[in-house]
Amino acid sequence: MVTIREVAKESGFSSTTVSIVLNNAPLARYIPDTTKKRIQRAAQKLGYRPNLFARSLRNRRSHTVGVMVFDMTDPYCTPILRGIETSLYQASFLPILTDVHNERSRFERYLEMLLDRRVEALIVVANWLFVEIDVLGDLEKSNIPPAMIGRELQAGAISSVIVDNEFGSQLAIEHLFSLGHRGIAFIRGPKHITDTAPRWKGIRNFAKANGLEINSDLVLDLPESSDPLSSFEAGYKLTEELLRKKRIFTALMAFDDMTAFGAIRALSKAGIRVPEQCSVIGFDDISHSTLLTPALTTVRQPMPEMGKMAVSIVSEGISAVQEKRKITTSHRKLTPQLVVRDSTSHPL
Repeated sequence: MVTIREVAKESGFSSTTVSIVLNNAPLARYIPDTTKKRIQRAAQKLGYRPNLFARSLRNRRSHTVGVMVFDMTDPYCTPILRGIETSLYQASFLPILTDVHNERSRFERYLEMLLDRRVEALIVVANWLFVEIDVLGDLEKSNIPPAMIGRELQAGAISSVIVDNEFGSQLAIEHLFSLGHRGIAFIRGPKHITDTAPRWKGIRNFAKANGLEINSDLVLDLPESSDPLSSFEAGYKLTEELLRKKRIFTALMAFDDMTAFGAIRALSKAGIRVPEQCSVIGFDDISHSTLLTPALTTVRQPMPEMGKMAVSIVSEGISAVQEKRKITTSHRKLTPQLVVRDSTSHPL
C-alpha cells in the first residue's frame, strides 16, 4: 500500500500536512487550495487509498452493519435484502451479510464474529424462524442497536418491523368470500412460525363476523421444517390428501406463495382447472407469483419497505450512540395489500 510518507515525498510537503489534507481533518481549512491540489495530484498519481481500518480504530467507527438472514434460499428474503442494501448504501454503510441456516450454534457464532468486527448495528431477517434468539437481548449492553424484520419478540426490547398478518389474512378470505366461495380449504403454517397464529386469527374473526362456516376437514397444517422451500412440496402433498379423501372445496387459501404453488401443481395434476374449478390464493407476493400460470392472487408484504424501515431504525440508534443518548426501541407494523391476479374467480 502507498503510505502517507510516500505521498509527502512525491508532493514535497510534510507527512503531517499530507495527513491533514487527505483525511480532511479540521485543520485542512487553513491549508491553501494550491497545496491541497498538489497533494491530491500526488496521491492520485501514486494510487494512494486511505486505510479505512486504521481510521476506524482511531475514531471507533466501522461504518458496517451486520445483516443476519435465517435462510437465504427463502425467496421472501431477496426483496427485503434489496431494501436493506439500498438504504445502507445511501447512508454510506457497508452490510456484512450472514446466513445462519436456522441453526442456533451458527447464529451465535456469526453474532460473535460480527461483534468482533465492531459492526455499528444489527439487522435480523427472521424468516421461517425456528431458532430462539433471546441472546439478542445482550446487544443492549454493547451499545449496538438491533432491528428484527418479520418477528416481534415477546420481551419487546428489540426493535421490530413486521407486517399486519391478521389484516392480511382477512383481505385474502374476504376476497374469496366476495367471489362467492363458501367451501374453502385452508393450509395453515407450521405452529412454531410466528406468522401462523395471527393469520389464522384473521380468518376466524372474518368467518365469525360473516357467518362463514369453517369445515375442520378442510383445514390442514404444514409440517414443522427448517426449510422454507419445503412448503412447496408440503402444499402439493396436502392438496393431494384433500383430493384423495374427496373433500369438496371451491377455493384454497395457502399459508404462503410457495404453498400455493404446490397446491396448484397438485390440482393441475388431478385435472382440476385453476381458477375455473378451484381458486387459489397465497401470501407474500414473492417474485415468482407473476410467472406462474395462472398468475397467483396473493397478499403482498411490502418487503423492500420493511428492509428500508429497519435501516432507518438502526440509523437512528447509531446516531443515539454517537450522541451518547439512550437507544429507543421502535416497533413498526406495515399494512399488506391484496393483489388480484388470475388464480381466483367466481365458483362455477
